[in-house]
Amino acid sequence: MDYREIAEGLKALGLKKGSIVLLHSSFVSLGEVANGPEEVIKAFLSVIGKSGTLLVPVFGKLGVLTEILKAMPGAVVSSAPVGTLAAIGKDAEELLADHWKAETAHGKGTPFTRIAEKGGYICLLGVDQDRNTTLHSVEALLELPYLGVAKSTFKNPAGKTVTKEYKFYPGPHRDFIGIDHLLLDTGAMQIKRIGNAQVRLIDSAMMFETLLSLGAEHSDLFLCSNPACDDCVRQRSAIFKADLAGESFKLTASAKLAGRYVPEIVENLKREGISFVELDCIQGKVCASLPAETLKKFVEEFASEGIEVSALRCPAVPDDAEKFAAKMKECSIRSVILPADGAATAAKALKKAGIALSLANTNQTALRSADLYEECSKVYKGCRFAFNGANFAAVGENPFLYSYRIGRFIRKIGQLDIADALQTGEGPEFACGNGEIRELVSILRCANFDGFFCLGGGAAYPGSFAEAAEDFRTLLANI
Repeated sequence: MDYREIAEGLKALGLKKGSIVLLHSSFVSLGEVANGPEEVIKAFLSVIGKSGTLLVPVFGKLGVLTEILKAMPGAVVSSAPVGTLAAIGKDAEELLADHWKAETAHGKGTPFTRIAEKGGYICLLGVDQDRNTTLHSVEALLELPYLGVAKSTFKNPAGKTVTKEYKFYPGPHRDFIGIDHLLLDTGAMQIKRIGNAQVRLIDSAMMFETLLSLGAEHSDLFLCSNPACDDCVRQRSAIFKADLAGESFKLTASAKLAGRYVPEIVENLKREGISFVELDCIQGKVCASLPAETLKKFVEEFASEGIEVSALRCPAVPDDAEKFAAKMKECSIRSVILPADGAATAAKALKKAGIALSLANTNQTALRSADLYEECSKVYKGCRFAFNGANFAAVGENPFLYSYRIGRFIRKIGQLDIADALQTGEGPEFACGNGEIRELVSILRCANFDGFFCLGGGAAYPGSFAEAAEDFRTLLANI
Protein backbone atom coordinates (compact mmCIF):
# COMPACT_ATOMS: atom_id res chain seq x y z
CA MET A 1 0.00 0.00 0.00
CA ASP A 2 0.95 3.62 -0.36
CA TYR A 3 -0.49 6.70 1.29
CA ARG A 4 -3.16 7.10 -1.41
CA GLU A 5 -4.76 3.72 -0.66
CA ILE A 6 -4.67 4.43 3.06
CA ALA A 7 -6.16 7.88 2.46
CA GLU A 8 -9.05 6.41 0.46
CA GLY A 9 -9.83 4.06 3.35
CA LEU A 10 -9.83 6.96 5.83
CA LYS A 11 -12.18 8.97 3.63
CA ALA A 12 -14.52 5.99 3.37
CA LEU A 13 -14.65 5.92 7.17
CA GLY A 14 -15.70 9.58 7.31
CA LEU A 15 -12.54 11.69 7.67
CA LYS A 16 -12.43 14.83 5.53
CA LYS A 17 -10.82 18.22 5.15
CA GLY A 18 -10.75 20.05 8.47
CA SER A 19 -11.26 16.93 10.61
CA ILE A 20 -9.70 16.74 14.06
CA VAL A 21 -8.58 13.21 14.86
CA LEU A 22 -6.78 11.55 17.78
CA LEU A 23 -4.90 8.52 16.45
CA HIS A 24 -4.08 5.36 18.41
CA SER A 25 -2.22 2.94 16.19
CA SER A 26 -0.27 -0.21 15.43
CA PHE A 27 1.70 0.35 12.24
CA VAL A 28 2.48 -3.35 11.72
CA SER A 29 -1.25 -4.17 11.66
CA LEU A 30 -1.55 -2.59 8.20
CA GLY A 31 0.78 -5.08 6.51
CA GLU A 32 3.26 -3.98 3.85
CA VAL A 33 3.38 -0.20 3.40
CA ALA A 34 5.58 1.30 0.70
CA ASN A 35 8.02 3.92 2.03
CA GLY A 36 7.42 2.93 5.65
CA PRO A 37 5.41 4.43 8.54
CA GLU A 38 5.81 8.01 7.32
CA GLU A 39 3.34 7.08 4.58
CA VAL A 40 0.59 6.58 7.17
CA ILE A 41 1.03 10.05 8.69
CA LYS A 42 1.15 11.44 5.16
CA ALA A 43 -2.19 9.75 4.41
CA PHE A 44 -3.90 11.29 7.45
CA LEU A 45 -2.54 14.77 6.73
CA SER A 46 -3.54 14.53 3.07
CA VAL A 47 -7.13 13.73 4.07
CA ILE A 48 -7.61 16.33 6.82
CA GLY A 49 -5.59 19.03 5.04
CA LYS A 50 -4.11 22.20 6.51
CA SER A 51 -7.40 23.04 8.21
CA GLY A 52 -7.42 19.74 10.13
CA THR A 53 -5.48 18.57 13.18
CA LEU A 54 -3.87 15.20 13.91
CA LEU A 55 -3.08 14.20 17.51
CA VAL A 56 -1.27 11.20 19.00
CA PRO A 57 -0.59 10.05 22.59
CA VAL A 58 3.06 10.38 23.65
CA PHE A 59 2.96 9.37 27.34
CA GLY A 60 5.00 6.25 26.68
CA LYS A 61 6.31 4.06 23.89
CA LEU A 62 3.11 3.85 21.89
CA GLY A 63 4.38 2.94 18.46
CA VAL A 64 6.41 4.35 15.62
CA LEU A 65 3.65 6.61 14.26
CA THR A 66 3.52 8.61 17.50
CA GLU A 67 7.28 9.18 17.39
CA ILE A 68 7.15 10.34 13.76
CA LEU A 69 4.42 12.92 14.41
CA LYS A 70 6.07 14.16 17.60
CA ALA A 71 9.32 14.82 15.70
CA MET A 72 7.70 16.64 12.78
CA PRO A 73 8.39 20.37 12.24
CA GLY A 74 5.52 22.36 13.74
CA ALA A 75 4.38 19.59 16.11
CA VAL A 76 3.18 20.72 19.54
CA VAL A 77 3.37 18.64 22.74
CA SER A 78 0.94 19.21 25.60
CA SER A 79 2.36 20.41 28.91
CA ALA A 80 0.85 17.78 31.21
CA PRO A 81 3.23 15.13 32.57
CA VAL A 82 0.47 12.52 32.37
CA GLY A 83 -1.93 11.86 29.49
CA THR A 84 0.45 13.82 27.25
CA LEU A 85 -0.45 14.35 23.58
CA ALA A 86 1.37 15.67 20.53
CA ALA A 87 -0.47 17.43 17.70
CA ILE A 88 0.10 19.00 14.33
CA GLY A 89 -2.32 21.17 12.38
CA LYS A 90 -4.54 24.21 12.55
CA ASP A 91 -5.97 23.69 16.08
CA ALA A 92 -2.93 22.04 17.70
CA GLU A 93 -2.09 24.93 20.03
CA GLU A 94 -5.70 25.53 21.06
CA LEU A 95 -6.42 21.87 21.79
CA LEU A 96 -3.27 21.35 23.87
CA ALA A 97 -3.21 24.70 25.68
CA ASP A 98 -2.64 24.61 29.47
CA HIS A 99 -3.15 20.86 29.69
CA TRP A 100 -1.02 20.79 32.85
CA LYS A 101 -3.41 23.14 34.66
CA ALA A 102 -6.42 20.80 34.45
CA GLU A 103 -7.59 19.08 37.65
CA THR A 104 -7.52 15.73 35.88
CA ALA A 105 -5.28 14.28 33.20
CA HIS A 106 -8.16 13.31 30.92
CA GLY A 107 -11.32 15.15 32.04
CA LYS A 108 -12.68 18.67 31.77
CA GLY A 109 -10.29 21.23 30.29
CA THR A 110 -8.03 18.65 28.64
CA PRO A 111 -7.37 17.95 24.96
CA PHE A 112 -9.48 14.80 25.16
CA THR A 113 -12.70 16.66 25.97
CA ARG A 114 -11.82 19.59 23.69
CA ILE A 115 -11.61 17.21 20.73
CA ALA A 116 -15.23 16.23 21.37
CA GLU A 117 -16.30 19.85 21.86
CA LYS A 118 -14.86 20.72 18.45
CA GLY A 119 -16.54 17.80 16.69
CA GLY A 120 -13.43 15.63 16.45
CA TYR A 121 -12.80 11.91 16.10
CA ILE A 122 -10.84 9.09 17.67
CA CYS A 123 -9.21 6.66 15.27
CA LEU A 124 -8.11 3.20 16.42
CA LEU A 125 -5.89 1.90 13.64
CA GLY A 126 -5.22 -1.81 14.16
CA VAL A 127 -5.84 -1.53 17.92
CA ASP A 128 -8.96 -2.04 20.04
CA GLN A 129 -10.73 -0.04 22.75
CA ASP A 130 -8.06 -0.92 25.31
CA ARG A 131 -5.94 1.74 23.58
CA ASN A 132 -8.71 4.36 23.53
CA THR A 133 -7.37 6.82 26.10
CA THR A 134 -10.47 9.00 25.83
CA LEU A 135 -12.38 6.33 27.72
CA HIS A 136 -10.41 7.53 30.75
CA SER A 137 -12.05 10.90 30.13
CA VAL A 138 -15.48 9.30 30.51
CA GLU A 139 -14.36 7.74 33.81
CA ALA A 140 -12.97 11.06 35.05
CA LEU A 141 -16.11 13.01 34.14
CA LEU A 142 -18.20 10.40 35.95
CA GLU A 143 -15.80 10.65 38.94
CA LEU A 144 -15.95 6.88 39.34
CA PRO A 145 -15.07 5.72 42.88
CA TYR A 146 -12.33 3.29 41.85
CA LEU A 147 -10.16 5.99 40.27
CA GLY A 148 -7.07 7.21 42.08
CA VAL A 149 -4.69 10.16 42.18
CA ALA A 150 -1.51 10.64 40.15
CA LYS A 151 1.17 12.83 41.73
CA SER A 152 3.88 14.28 39.52
CA THR A 153 6.74 16.77 39.83
CA PHE A 154 7.63 18.53 36.56
CA LYS A 155 8.54 21.82 34.96
CA ASN A 156 5.61 23.87 33.73
CA PRO A 157 5.81 25.87 30.47
CA ALA A 158 7.32 28.81 32.38
CA GLY A 159 10.18 26.57 33.53
CA LYS A 160 9.04 26.47 37.16
CA THR A 161 9.20 23.14 39.00
CA VAL A 162 5.75 22.25 40.31
CA THR A 163 4.25 19.24 42.08
CA LYS A 164 0.68 18.52 41.16
CA GLU A 165 -1.92 15.86 41.90
CA TYR A 166 -4.25 14.79 39.12
CA LYS A 167 -7.58 13.52 40.45
CA PHE A 168 -9.65 10.63 39.09
CA TYR A 169 -6.64 8.99 37.50
CA PRO A 170 -7.06 5.56 35.85
CA GLY A 171 -5.68 2.45 37.43
CA PRO A 172 -5.53 -1.22 36.46
CA HIS A 173 -7.47 -3.42 34.05
CA ARG A 174 -10.89 -2.45 32.76
CA ASP A 175 -13.11 -4.16 30.18
CA PHE A 176 -12.96 -1.40 27.57
CA ILE A 177 -13.25 -3.88 24.71
CA GLY A 178 -16.71 -4.72 26.03
CA ILE A 179 -18.12 -1.33 24.97
CA ASP A 180 -17.38 -1.85 21.25
CA HIS A 181 -20.93 -3.01 20.52
CA LEU A 182 -22.42 -0.02 22.36
CA LEU A 183 -20.61 2.43 20.10
CA LEU A 184 -21.53 0.46 16.99
CA ASP A 185 -25.18 0.15 17.96
CA THR A 186 -25.55 3.90 18.55
CA GLY A 187 -23.73 4.83 15.34
CA ALA A 188 -20.92 6.53 17.26
CA MET A 189 -18.35 4.24 15.61
CA GLN A 190 -17.64 2.92 12.13
CA ILE A 191 -15.30 0.03 11.32
CA LYS A 192 -13.58 -0.66 8.01
CA ARG A 193 -10.58 -2.67 6.88
CA ILE A 194 -7.55 -0.83 5.53
CA GLY A 195 -4.85 -3.21 4.41
CA ASN A 196 -4.75 -5.91 7.07
CA ALA A 197 -5.91 -3.56 9.85
CA GLN A 198 -9.35 -3.16 11.35
CA VAL A 199 -9.77 0.59 11.68
CA ARG A 200 -12.34 2.15 14.01
CA LEU A 201 -13.40 5.77 13.63
CA ILE A 202 -15.33 7.12 16.61
CA ASP A 203 -17.31 10.34 16.79
CA SER A 204 -15.91 11.64 20.09
CA ALA A 205 -18.95 13.71 21.09
CA MET A 206 -21.34 10.82 20.37
CA MET A 207 -19.12 8.48 22.37
CA PHE A 208 -19.24 10.81 25.37
CA GLU A 209 -23.01 11.20 25.10
CA THR A 210 -23.55 7.44 24.95
CA LEU A 211 -21.15 6.38 27.68
CA LEU A 212 -21.77 9.22 30.13
CA SER A 213 -25.48 8.40 30.06
CA LEU A 214 -24.87 4.69 30.62
CA GLY A 215 -22.13 5.28 33.20
CA ALA A 216 -24.37 7.52 35.28
CA GLU A 217 -26.70 4.54 35.75
CA HIS A 218 -24.07 1.79 35.82
CA SER A 219 -20.82 2.83 37.49
CA ASP A 220 -19.36 -0.61 36.71
CA LEU A 221 -19.82 -0.02 32.97
CA PHE A 222 -16.13 -0.55 32.23
CA LEU A 223 -15.54 -3.47 34.60
CA CYS A 224 -15.52 -7.13 33.60
CA SER A 225 -17.55 -9.78 35.41
CA ASN A 226 -14.72 -12.31 35.71
CA PRO A 227 -14.48 -13.28 39.42
CA ALA A 228 -10.83 -14.24 38.87
CA CYS A 229 -9.95 -10.69 37.72
CA ASP A 230 -8.62 -9.17 40.93
CA ASP A 231 -8.44 -5.69 39.38
CA CYS A 232 -12.12 -5.52 38.50
CA VAL A 233 -13.16 -7.24 41.74
CA ARG A 234 -11.24 -4.59 43.68
CA GLN A 235 -12.73 -1.77 41.62
CA ARG A 236 -16.26 -3.12 42.10
CA SER A 237 -15.52 -3.15 45.80
CA ALA A 238 -14.62 0.55 45.64
CA ILE A 239 -17.92 1.28 43.87
CA PHE A 240 -19.97 -0.57 46.49
CA LYS A 241 -18.04 1.07 49.32
CA ALA A 242 -18.83 4.47 47.82
CA ASP A 243 -22.49 3.47 47.45
CA LEU A 244 -22.60 2.47 51.12
CA ALA A 245 -21.10 5.82 52.12
CA GLY A 246 -24.17 7.45 50.64
CA GLU A 247 -26.52 5.39 52.81
CA SER A 248 -27.60 6.21 56.36
CA PHE A 249 -27.10 2.61 57.54
CA LYS A 250 -23.80 0.76 57.99
CA LEU A 251 -23.18 -2.72 56.59
CA THR A 252 -21.48 -5.43 58.62
CA ALA A 253 -21.09 -9.16 58.10
CA SER A 254 -20.99 -12.28 60.23
CA ALA A 255 -17.38 -13.43 60.71
CA LYS A 256 -18.60 -17.02 60.40
CA LEU A 257 -20.09 -16.26 56.98
CA ALA A 258 -17.09 -14.21 55.79
CA GLY A 259 -14.48 -16.90 56.42
CA ARG A 260 -12.74 -19.14 58.92
CA TYR A 261 -9.47 -17.31 59.67
CA VAL A 262 -8.93 -13.59 60.21
CA PRO A 263 -6.80 -13.05 57.06
CA GLU A 264 -9.43 -14.84 54.97
CA ILE A 265 -12.24 -12.82 56.55
CA VAL A 266 -10.34 -9.56 55.95
CA GLU A 267 -9.66 -10.43 52.32
CA ASN A 268 -13.28 -11.35 51.68
CA LEU A 269 -14.62 -8.22 53.37
CA LYS A 270 -12.30 -6.02 51.33
CA ARG A 271 -13.27 -7.78 48.09
CA GLU A 272 -16.87 -6.82 48.81
CA GLY A 273 -16.21 -3.26 50.01
CA ILE A 274 -17.39 -3.93 53.60
CA SER A 275 -15.55 -2.27 56.50
CA PHE A 276 -17.30 -3.87 59.51
CA VAL A 277 -17.41 -7.37 60.95
CA GLU A 278 -19.64 -8.95 63.59
CA LEU A 279 -17.73 -11.40 65.76
CA ASP A 280 -19.67 -14.64 66.19
CA CYS A 281 -17.29 -17.49 65.26
CA ILE A 282 -13.64 -17.52 64.18
CA GLN A 283 -11.63 -20.65 63.44
CA GLY A 284 -14.68 -22.70 64.38
CA LYS A 285 -14.78 -21.24 67.90
CA VAL A 286 -17.50 -19.08 69.47
CA CYS A 287 -15.88 -15.66 69.88
CA ALA A 288 -17.59 -15.01 73.22
CA SER A 289 -15.82 -18.02 74.73
CA LEU A 290 -12.33 -17.17 73.48
CA PRO A 291 -9.65 -16.10 75.99
CA ALA A 292 -9.24 -12.33 76.25
CA GLU A 293 -5.70 -12.51 74.85
CA THR A 294 -6.87 -14.34 71.70
CA LEU A 295 -9.94 -12.18 71.19
CA LYS A 296 -7.94 -8.98 71.64
CA LYS A 297 -5.42 -10.17 69.06
CA PHE A 298 -8.20 -10.80 66.54
CA VAL A 299 -9.70 -7.34 67.13
CA GLU A 300 -6.27 -5.75 66.64
CA GLU A 301 -5.70 -7.73 63.42
CA PHE A 302 -8.99 -6.47 62.02
CA ALA A 303 -8.22 -2.89 63.07
CA SER A 304 -4.80 -2.99 61.40
CA GLU A 305 -6.58 -3.82 58.13
CA GLY A 306 -9.14 -1.05 58.48
CA ILE A 307 -11.94 -3.40 59.57
CA GLU A 308 -13.99 -2.29 62.58
CA VAL A 309 -15.85 -4.68 64.88
CA SER A 310 -19.53 -3.72 64.85
CA ALA A 311 -20.44 -6.03 67.74
CA LEU A 312 -19.75 -9.39 69.36
CA ARG A 313 -22.71 -11.76 69.20
CA CYS A 314 -23.18 -14.27 72.02
CA PRO A 315 -25.17 -17.47 71.48
CA ALA A 316 -26.11 -17.43 75.18
CA VAL A 317 -26.25 -14.93 78.02
CA PRO A 318 -22.93 -15.19 79.96
CA ASP A 319 -23.03 -16.77 83.43
CA ASP A 320 -20.67 -14.18 84.90
CA ALA A 321 -21.79 -10.85 83.44
CA GLU A 322 -19.14 -8.74 85.19
CA LYS A 323 -16.29 -10.96 84.03
CA PHE A 324 -17.70 -10.94 80.51
CA ALA A 325 -18.08 -7.14 80.50
CA ALA A 326 -14.50 -6.74 81.71
CA LYS A 327 -13.26 -8.96 78.89
CA MET A 328 -15.16 -6.94 76.30
CA LYS A 329 -13.62 -3.73 77.65
CA GLU A 330 -10.12 -5.24 77.66
CA CYS A 331 -10.55 -6.33 74.03
CA SER A 332 -11.87 -2.89 72.94
CA ILE A 333 -15.22 -4.36 71.91
CA ARG A 334 -17.76 -1.60 72.34
CA SER A 335 -20.99 -3.43 71.54
CA VAL A 336 -22.48 -6.88 72.20
CA ILE A 337 -25.60 -8.71 71.03
CA LEU A 338 -27.23 -11.10 73.51
CA PRO A 339 -30.27 -13.37 73.18
CA ALA A 340 -33.29 -11.40 74.36
CA ASP A 341 -34.33 -14.09 76.86
CA GLY A 342 -32.18 -13.48 79.94
CA ALA A 343 -30.31 -10.44 78.67
CA ALA A 344 -31.57 -8.33 81.57
CA THR A 345 -29.35 -10.32 83.95
CA ALA A 346 -26.24 -9.04 82.17
CA ALA A 347 -27.45 -5.52 81.39
CA LYS A 348 -26.25 -3.81 84.57
CA ALA A 349 -22.66 -5.06 84.24
CA LEU A 350 -22.49 -4.10 80.55
CA LYS A 351 -23.88 -0.63 81.22
CA LYS A 352 -21.36 -0.05 84.00
CA ALA A 353 -18.51 -1.08 81.66
CA GLY A 354 -19.77 1.25 78.92
CA ILE A 355 -20.57 -1.60 76.53
CA ALA A 356 -23.52 -1.03 74.20
CA LEU A 357 -26.15 -3.77 74.32
CA SER A 358 -28.56 -5.09 71.70
CA LEU A 359 -31.10 -7.87 72.22
CA ALA A 360 -31.70 -10.47 69.52
CA ASN A 361 -34.87 -12.50 69.09
CA THR A 362 -34.16 -16.23 68.87
CA ASN A 363 -37.26 -18.40 69.35
CA GLN A 364 -39.59 -15.75 70.77
CA THR A 365 -42.69 -14.16 69.29
CA ALA A 366 -42.72 -10.41 68.66
CA LEU A 367 -44.82 -9.68 71.75
CA ARG A 368 -42.57 -11.77 73.98
CA SER A 369 -39.49 -10.13 72.46
CA ALA A 370 -40.97 -6.69 73.11
CA ASP A 371 -41.65 -7.65 76.73
CA LEU A 372 -38.07 -8.88 77.16
CA TYR A 373 -36.79 -5.63 75.69
CA GLU A 374 -38.90 -3.55 78.09
CA GLU A 375 -37.62 -5.62 81.01
CA CYS A 376 -34.01 -5.07 79.96
CA SER A 377 -34.46 -1.36 79.24
CA LYS A 378 -35.46 -0.81 82.86
CA VAL A 379 -31.93 -1.87 83.81
CA TYR A 380 -30.14 -0.52 80.72
CA LYS A 381 -31.94 2.49 79.29
CA GLY A 382 -30.88 2.98 75.68
CA CYS A 383 -30.26 -0.68 74.87
CA ARG A 384 -31.27 -1.61 71.32
CA PHE A 385 -32.85 -4.52 69.46
CA ALA A 386 -31.22 -6.72 66.81
CA PHE A 387 -34.21 -7.69 64.65
CA ASN A 388 -33.97 -11.11 62.98
CA GLY A 389 -36.78 -11.66 60.49
CA ALA A 390 -35.74 -15.25 59.84
CA ASN A 391 -36.28 -16.13 63.49
CA PHE A 392 -39.67 -14.41 63.63
CA ALA A 393 -40.67 -16.33 60.49
CA ALA A 394 -39.53 -19.56 62.14
CA VAL A 395 -42.05 -19.05 64.97
CA GLY A 396 -44.86 -18.53 62.46
CA GLU A 397 -44.99 -14.74 62.22
CA ASN A 398 -44.78 -12.32 59.31
CA PRO A 399 -41.74 -10.22 60.30
CA PHE A 400 -42.72 -7.03 58.46
CA LEU A 401 -46.49 -7.22 58.35
CA TYR A 402 -46.82 -8.34 61.97
CA SER A 403 -43.68 -8.67 64.14
CA TYR A 404 -42.08 -5.32 63.28
CA ARG A 405 -45.34 -3.46 63.83
CA ILE A 406 -46.84 -5.26 66.81
CA GLY A 407 -43.61 -5.05 68.77
CA ARG A 408 -43.16 -1.35 67.89
CA PHE A 409 -39.55 -2.07 67.00
CA ILE A 410 -39.12 1.08 64.92
CA ARG A 411 -38.02 2.95 68.06
CA LYS A 412 -35.87 0.11 69.40
CA ILE A 413 -34.04 -1.42 66.47
CA GLY A 414 -30.28 -0.96 66.21
CA GLN A 415 -29.57 -3.79 63.79
CA LEU A 416 -31.38 -5.75 61.12
CA ASP A 417 -30.01 -9.23 60.44
CA ILE A 418 -29.98 -9.89 56.71
CA ALA A 419 -31.17 -13.49 56.84
CA ASP A 420 -34.23 -15.33 55.59
CA ALA A 421 -36.26 -18.44 56.48
CA LEU A 422 -39.45 -20.27 55.68
CA GLN A 423 -42.03 -20.71 58.41
CA THR A 424 -41.12 -24.39 58.27
CA GLY A 425 -37.68 -23.40 59.58
CA GLU A 426 -35.89 -24.20 56.34
CA GLY A 427 -33.39 -21.79 54.77
CA PRO A 428 -34.61 -20.72 51.30
CA GLU A 429 -32.80 -18.69 48.67
CA PHE A 430 -32.28 -15.14 49.85
CA ALA A 431 -35.46 -13.02 49.83
CA CYS A 432 -37.47 -16.05 48.66
CA GLY A 433 -38.75 -17.01 52.10
CA ASN A 434 -40.99 -15.58 54.80
CA GLY A 435 -38.39 -13.27 56.36
CA GLU A 436 -39.71 -10.23 54.43
CA ILE A 437 -36.16 -8.86 54.23
CA ARG A 438 -36.90 -6.69 51.21
CA GLU A 439 -39.75 -4.91 52.99
CA LEU A 440 -37.77 -4.47 56.21
CA VAL A 441 -34.74 -3.02 54.44
CA SER A 442 -36.98 -0.67 52.47
CA ILE A 443 -38.89 0.70 55.46
CA LEU A 444 -35.72 1.25 57.48
CA ARG A 445 -34.07 3.12 54.60
CA CYS A 446 -37.17 5.33 54.42
CA ALA A 447 -36.53 6.32 58.03
CA ASN A 448 -32.79 6.95 57.38
CA PHE A 449 -31.93 4.10 59.73
CA ASP A 450 -28.44 4.73 61.14
CA GLY A 451 -27.81 1.30 62.65
CA PHE A 452 -26.34 -1.84 61.11
CA PHE A 453 -27.53 -4.28 58.49
CA CYS A 454 -25.70 -7.57 59.12
CA LEU A 455 -25.15 -10.11 56.35
CA GLY A 456 -25.78 -13.56 57.79
CA GLY A 457 -26.28 -12.28 61.32
CA GLY A 458 -27.89 -14.73 63.72
CA ALA A 459 -28.83 -17.32 61.09
CA ALA A 460 -27.28 -19.62 58.49
CA TYR A 461 -26.97 -18.14 54.99
CA PRO A 462 -27.96 -20.34 52.03
CA GLY A 463 -24.86 -19.48 50.01
CA SER A 464 -21.31 -18.17 50.19
CA PHE A 465 -20.27 -14.78 51.52
CA ALA A 466 -19.71 -13.48 47.98
CA GLU A 467 -23.24 -14.58 47.09
CA ALA A 468 -24.61 -12.90 50.22
CA ALA A 469 -22.95 -9.61 49.29
CA GLU A 470 -24.19 -9.84 45.70
CA ASP A 471 -27.71 -10.72 46.90
CA PHE A 472 -27.71 -7.63 49.11
CA ARG A 473 -26.42 -5.37 46.31
CA THR A 474 -29.16 -6.69 44.05
CA LEU A 475 -31.77 -6.11 46.73
CA LEU A 476 -30.66 -2.49 47.22
CA ALA A 477 -30.67 -1.88 43.47
CA ASN A 478 -34.25 -3.07 43.19
CA ILE A 479 -35.98 -1.16 45.99
